[in-house]
Amino acid sequence: MTQLLRFDHIGVTVADIDRATEFFVGLGLEVEGRTFVEGEFLDTVCAIPGARCEVVMLRPPGGGTALELARFVRPDHVPGSPEAMANELGLRNVCFEVDDLDAVLERVAADGYGLVGGVGVYEGVVRMAYVRGPEGIVISLSDRIG
Repeated sequence: MTQLLRFDHIGVTVADIDRATEFFVGLGLEVEGRTFVEGEFLDTVCAIPGARCEVVMLRPPGGGTALELARFVRPDHVPGSPEAMANELGLRNVCFEVDDLDAVLERVAADGYGLVGGVGVYEGVVRMAYVRGPEGIVISLSDRIG
């Protein structure tokens, strides 16, 4: 029986790859690489003949699961639902643990990214908040209490 080896990456399609990259680098991710992908591989995987895509791969310091940001050059992107709430079907959020939730929330707010709701406490151990980042991507940020 084939077994899962690891969680490799999460892919998010964006319209403004520079703005999205800047946001995630500001959270502490590091750019691992940036390239364009096209040809038989992309056509086959995405089932979009003639597609061309710009990709930025980001990883947390020290390694771990990557975040792939993709911008379609061809064909143009199709608008999603940037105001989607947590009960809409689909990818709900991307979560990052941070060392100081309040400081990160202040910094992203200064950049114009607001809270979806408020800061919640789970079982007295974790504080968490949802921030609506670039292009409506919901970013879950958490820190440990104590």
